[in-house]
This record gives sequence, C-alpha cells and structure tokens, in this order.
Amino acid sequence: MGFRKIYVLGAGAVGCYFGGMLARAHHDVTLIARPDRAKAINTSSLTMDCKSFCETVHVNASSDISLLRDADLVLLSVKSPDTKKVIEDIAPILSHRAVILSLQNGVANVDIATQIIPNPIYPAVVYVACGMVGDTVMKHHGRGELLVGCLSQANVRDLEILGELCQLFKSSSVPCDIAPQIDRDMWLKFLVNCSYNGISGIGQMSYGEMVKIPEVMALIEGITAEFLAIATCKGIKITAAEAKEANELIAKTMATQISSTAQDLAKNKRTEIDFLNGYIVELGRRYGIPTPYNESIFSMVRMLELKQ
Repeated sequence: MGFRKIYVLGAGAVGCYFGGMLARAHHDVTLIARPDRAKAINTSSLTMDCKSFCETVHVNASSDISLLRDADLVLLSVKSPDTKKVIEDIAPILSHRAVILSLQNGVANVDIATQIIPNPIYPAVVYVACGMVGDTVMKHHGRGELLVGCLSQANVRDLEILGELCQLFKSSSVPCDIAPQIDRDMWLKFLVNCSYNGISGIGQMSYGEMVKIPEVMALIEGITAEFLAIATCKGIKITAAEAKEANELIAKTMATQISSTAQDLAKNKRTEIDFLNGYIVELGRRYGIPTPYNESIFSMVRMLELKQ
C-alpha cells in the first residue's frame, strides 16, 4: 500500500523521536501537537539531540486533526488516558484504509481503539529513552527500537502491512521487527513500566540512580512478583528469570532516563498511572490477588497528581 502521508498523533517525546527519524529520512510526516508546540516546531524546526547525532530536522507540525483525512499511517502516541477521546475525535475523519500503529504505554490501548473504529490497528512495543526540552528539542538517552505485531491471528494482509511498517522504520534507521507473540512482548514492556515509571516519578530519579538503592530494588521485586501473578491469570507466560532480566536491562540501557511519569509530575501534568500500576491493581481485584506493592505506587503517584 505504501505509507505516503504519515501523521504522529501526540507529539510528545516518543512521537517526536519516531516522527523525527522518519522525517529525517525524507518521509512526509506531520506532527499533530498542541498549538504552542506546533507553532514552535514550524518556526524553529525540531532539534534531535540523539546519542549518535544532533541535527535540526524540518518536519511539519499542526494542531488541526482534520488533516488526518489523507493519512496512510497514524502513529498513535497520545497518553493512554486520552486514547478513547482521541480515537472518537478522529473516527469521522480518518479513511478506513489508514493504518494505526500504537506507540503507547500500557496494554489496553489497541483494544480501546478497536472498539471504536474499524481501521487496521497494531501495537508496537517501544524501547526508547527520551524527553522533550522545551517545545522543539528532543533529547535522546538511549535505545530506539520497535517490535510490531498483531494481537489477533494475523492474516496475509496483516503480515503485508507489518512487513511494510518494518521496512519504513528500518529505512529510517529505526530497528523494527515483527514479533510472533506481540502480547507477551507488550507485557514484558508493561512490566518495566510498572517497575520503574512510578518510582522514578515519586523520587524524580533516573533509572540508574534508582537501582543503586537496596530498598528500591526490594520494592521492584515486590512489584514484579505481583505483576507475574496477574500475567499468569491473563494467560501471559513470563518466568521470574525473564522478568528479572528485563528489569535489569532497562537500568543498564536507559540509566540516565527519567520516566514519563516523572516528567509529567514535574510539569504538573496528569500521568498514565491508571494504565500502569493502577491497571495491575484493577486486575488484582478482578482476580482476587492482593497487589499491595503496586497499590502503594499507584496511591502515591495519585497523591502527587492531586497535590498539584
């Protein structure tokens, strides 16, 4: 099909990183952002301060979602609490042929979107450490790869689209592969989000700093044990050794990263905690599994949100 017109719906750090990488490779990309960020990027362009390069990338930006009428590909990177409303807003606008790729945290966003629109919607497991400095500078702290897949049984058309997505990103210097068990990969990423995001937010600390504190490591172990019990109830098989390896790898490869939860709290913005530790708490109640470690993180982040 070819992805001629690409839109990034939600131009935060993750959206700007992947949208910027595609624009840098001369693909037709438009960032959909809040008005002040869109104006700033159109005026000064997007600076990508990355581990391997620092460049000013010229990319279109707008706050007008009606532009999505001609979209071939939408990179969905809004905060998880905004998914339902945003999809409802674009439903009357978007062509049914447009492909949506979710670059979001959590494991519920594709299901939410699928209930609203009939478009092909695929999840991506995102491993990138980055943050915005002001409205026009994207600071990259490490990694930057994607796994894509299909939550239902993939048909020939799904595999064609996923193959095209991989080629699009690889041609833009973004490692991207098709995951045969994308739901399991999503839950592994979900694990590290639950292990690190909230704690980083509460302490306003980087991942590398967090893991130097024995008490924090004990807390992560408790969060992980509860998480694995919930994952088993959901039919997701992750061993304790695999979970430990995933948690340790994040601290090593994203040592200087401050979580998105920490960044949101620092900016007095709503976090995604309902879709992270809060979702584990919700599932724990559903399955009758106590989740006191996750509930403690959830309640403390909620307290910090309400304090603002």
